[in-house]
Amino acid sequence: MQIHRPDRLAALRAQPRLLFVSDVDSTFIGQEVIELVAAFAGTQDEVAAVTAAAMRGELDFAESLRARVATLAGLPVAVLDEVRAQVALTPGAAELVAWCRSAGHALGLVSGGFHEVIDPLAAAHGIQHVRANRFEIEDGRLTGRVRGDIVDRAAKAETLRTYAAAEHLPTHACVAIGDGANDLDMMAAAGLGVAFAAKPVVAAAADVALPGPRLDDLIAVIAADSSGATAESSQAQLR
Repeated sequence: MQIHRPDRLAALRAQPRLLFVSDVDSTFIGQEVIELVAAFAGTQDEVAAVTAAAMRGELDFAESLRARVATLAGLPVAVLDEVRAQVALTPGAAELVAWCRSAGHALGLVSGGFHEVIDPLAAAHGIQHVRANRFEIEDGRLTGRVRGDIVDRAAKAETLRTYAAAEHLPTHACVAIGDGANDLDMMAAAGLGVAFAAKPVVAAAADVALPGPRLDDLIAVIAADSSGATAESSQAQLR
């Protein structure tokens, strides 16, 4: 773990109630949803290469997403049921949700992935704040296009502010968690930007960088008091 901005961490710890906003793919879950879908189209390797470049900040996210989704044209919508069955939470994600709930903190998800896969996952864990992209679907098949505005890095930052307003919290009481370049604006807008198992450019820009693999390692970081004591015992109980 690396704490690059102890001042921002100390200020966040002084807040009585927090809002955690997490990216989804490779952060809250262990997979990249679009790559799981692409496996059914036979384009997984191509899509994975573009995803990696976009997450390193080498490609415009919106353009890269449109290109990746275009490879999925013609897939029956039923493949999304199979993808949902393959998705697994990142180790420690459920424990982080439980801790947030017990401590009275709010939690939201914002993703460059897709509502069709993320919504059931969020509902299962009682997460009400969710924003993501949507596949365009016609006659029971993916068209290869995204419906509506794409959730890019600017949209993620806007979403964090929207969630904060809904929870009647200032942005300096927000924790943004992400792993890719698409998360950088959101992390900058929050009181604390946390990189989780992140690309180097993201880890370097974060206030706190966690190497993974457990997302609930964040609990001990946030819950430490001014004396340096942590919530490791509480974390162990949640596990």
